[in-house]
Amino acid sequence: MANSFGQLFRITTWGESHGGGVGVVVDGCPPKLRLSEADIQPDLDRRRPGQSSIVSPRKESDTVQILSGTFEGKTLGTPISLWVKNEDARPEAYSEMAEKFRPSHADFTYLAKFGIRNWQGGGRTSARETIGRVAAGAIAKKILREAFGVEVLAYVQQVQAIAATVDPEKVKAREVESNIVRCPDLSAAEKMIRLIEKMRRAGDSVGGIIEGVARGVPPGWGEPVFDRLEADLAKAMLSLPASKGFDIGSGFGGILMTGRQHNDVFRMKGGKVRTLTNRSGGIQGGISNGETIYFRVAFKPVATVMHEQETVDTKFRNTTLKGRGRHDPCVLPRAVPMVEAMTALVLVDHALRQRAQCGK
Repeated sequence: MANSFGQLFRITTWGESHGGGVGVVVDGCPPKLRLSEADIQPDLDRRRPGQSSIVSPRKESDTVQILSGTFEGKTLGTPISLWVKNEDARPEAYSEMAEKFRPSHADFTYLAKFGIRNWQGGGRTSARETIGRVAAGAIAKKILREAFGVEVLAYVQQVQAIAATVDPEKVKAREVESNIVRCPDLSAAEKMIRLIEKMRRAGDSVGGIIEGVARGVPPGWGEPVFDRLEADLAKAMLSLPASKGFDIGSGFGGILMTGRQHNDVFRMKGGKVRTLTNRSGGIQGGISNGETIYFRVAFKPVATVMHEQETVDTKFRNTTLKGRGRHDPCVLPRAVPMVEAMTALVLVDHALRQRAQCGK
């Protein structure tokens, strides 16, 4: 079943939204990496609900435990199992959803595929599944940082029509974390926060764009044809809940340019091959070229809204349903560490593949 991601650095997530807990098994982590819960918890804290007025009020500490794969503070090279307990599950809030399909959720499609579904908070389709990804991503980020000098970060670039101005070459993590919406453009951030709060009061939701950045990636990572680096990044991002679009470098905007305008011209600088522009987003022919990798992920408005809407029940009769439970009015602030995690998982896997195949 498709619950695993990666080849040499491979993760398998498990658990449901209102079950006993959620977690991940990480296989392929190099041995002798210093690792403790303290390396993982900060990213889970950035992902957890209840952290501000513009996210879901569900109260979860999301405290991670390492169950296997380490000894005396170092990784063993064996599978690392990570577990987070569900502490504030309220399945009773979803009782009506047992008989009715929530609009734009996976309720109907899961039933169509499996003939059975967990209606308590969406079960495995809930964003709580991403806890395992973020926990594994924290390990990947540590490997990239310490072994390869690669920095991975992401930030909210746009909420609905409010767009930020951010330079992916210069933005710093502390600027991203300077406000609750995780947008380093403070002027835009204030407007975004006001809009999200307005949507929360109205029982509605909004979507937007997160930009992901990886700096320090050396040339040569990625595979020709089917495992192109940008193709794996696209798959990683579009596997996230509520994601609906992906573009990299100039992206769709590149269609407005001619080839002569769009080409990234090569020049030697400091003994290295560099490009004068970076419209390719750091990847050419599916392989990193040494420039900063940057891309965007579009997230739809959260599907659960606190208004009555038309739907169909499990006996295939027309009916109505009003959203209940605790939900984000905008997924973007909590999705930032998710985008970082999936970026790191793709890059560390390709780093290990490059080392295995080419010895560097």
